[in-house]
Formats: sequence, C-alpha cells, structure tokens
Amino acid sequence: MEISGKVKVINAEQQVSASFRKRELVVTTEEQYPQHILVEFTQDKCDLLNSYNVGDAVKVSINLRGREWTNPQGETKYFNSIQGWRIEKLQTEQPSQQMPPIPATEAFEPATNFNEEEHDDLPF
Repeated sequence: MEISGKVKVINAEQQVSASFRKRELVVTTEEQYPQHILVEFTQDKCDLLNSYNVGDAVKVSINLRGREWTNPQGETKYFNSIQGWRIEKLQTEQPSQQMPPIPATEAFEPATNFNEEEHDDLPF
C-alpha cells in the first residue's frame, strides 16, 4: 500500500531497547479532508528519513500491522500500526513553459505548388 502527501513531522530516532529502534513520520494527505497519518520506520529503515524535511511531498510504501494483547485481567485488546518500508520524493508540479510564439517570418504558408493530378496511395 502507499500513501502520498506532505511531510508534517519527522521525529528523532528512538532507541526502544538494546536491539530495537524506530523513527516516526507524519504525512498529511492532500484531499478534501486531509488526514495526518503516523508512519513508523524501524531498524535500518530509520535511516531512510535522513534526507527528508518538513514540507517535502512524498510517497510512502507501507504495511499495516496488527497484534493481539491480553492484559493481566484477561481482557484481549488489539493494536494496529502503520509501518513504512520505502519513501520517495514526489516531483512538485513545475509551471508549464509555454512555447514561444512563432515570428511571422517563420510562419507556415499554404502550399502553392499543389498539383491535383498527382496521385498517392492514401485511401482518403
């Protein structure tokens, strides 16, 4: 799956345990009702965020993760997370450059050497 939008937040890397690290990114979608989506990058994927800044237009490839947890009282709870595994910058739309006008001296003129008697192979 993928989400696209602008980077709103890039958090610092968190060392959760001796062998686990994560970094969080918030992407704001560009739709009628923008959503602020928190995406976690873990382990070596944390480094992918180093070259991005707040305001960058990005496309993030994600996986949805879910887990089940039973608390000490025996109640089962479910948690979801969005895990990023690739990120790329989107090209911002550049203003289209218009073709310069053709000066009158270079303008095309109708053919004057047209001969009705010449035949070609075109069916029309």
